[in-house]
Amino acid sequence: MRTRTLLAAAVLLLSQSSCIKAMLTNGQISATRQASSAMDTVGDFEMARSSVAAGLSQFEGMHRLAPDNTDALFLLTKGWAGYGFAIAEDDMDTAQDKGDDDLASYHKRRARMAYERAVFYGLELLRHTADGFDAAKKNEDTFKKWLDENFSSKDDAENLFWVGYAWLSRVNVGKEDPALVGELFVAVAMLEKSNQIEPEYNHFAAETALAAYHARTAMSEMDQSQKLFEDALQKTQRKTLVVQLNYATRYACNKGDRALYEKLINEVLTADDPDPQQRFTNMLAKRRARRALLKSRMEDCGF
Repeated sequence: MRTRTLLAAAVLLLSQSSCIKAMLTNGQISATRQASSAMDTVGDFEMARSSVAAGLSQFEGMHRLAPDNTDALFLLTKGWAGYGFAIAEDDMDTAQDKGDDDLASYHKRRARMAYERAVFYGLELLRHTADGFDAAKKNEDTFKKWLDENFSSKDDAENLFWVGYAWLSRVNVGKEDPALVGELFVAVAMLEKSNQIEPEYNHFAAETALAAYHARTAMSEMDQSQKLFEDALQKTQRKTLVVQLNYATRYACNKGDRALYEKLINEVLTADDPDPQQRFTNMLAKRRARRALLKSRMEDCGF
């Protein structure tokens, strides 16, 4: 009898210990998500580069400890998407500008891997809200219907943006893959839904991404792209420099408008810390704007 009592007490203590550990882990993850935006104020590329990599290692560990925690899934989705854009694609562009095709291909594979990992975690995150993703993406209509029926909150807008952005970016670096290009509508629909729910999220990032998408080629929806870019410029008060950057490198480049291209790029380069809360992304915009004035990149636009 005494043995059974002691065993029961041990099981109870172990159970309570596990619950406490889970509570502490979930609390830490929640706090980490709330604090993660602090890096947006850092304008030092090398410091940010190391912090992004360290953060991803931390988020991967958190997910291992709490696999069902949606904050951890969100941080992984956003983190890997950000790594692909800010680090891997930056390395790819640097190699391209040096004429090192082999190194550029290597970094391109890194970027695609980052976006694929972001999509993987992002879809897992969306499944916590609604099942049926694979069946829903049968075609554009069924997918939009699935989004309309299941996603409507502020959190949904944030989740859909990062999954949609990662999906779109994966296509951009994998254009040679017909299967990826064939499912581009998935990214567009998620970004449109995010923009519908909460257009101001992340400084109107969904609208900017959609504007860039509509200018993907000279034969695409250029008028719609221009309208979205102009609207985003007004709403962000021209403080979000990735708007001007994408307006130049996507719309003006494919439109063949050199005057607009140079005007927007120079606006990015001469901007003096327009918003301290966006130092990181504005710093990245400046890095890419400097490359955009290189002869090789101007020639790619036909200038």
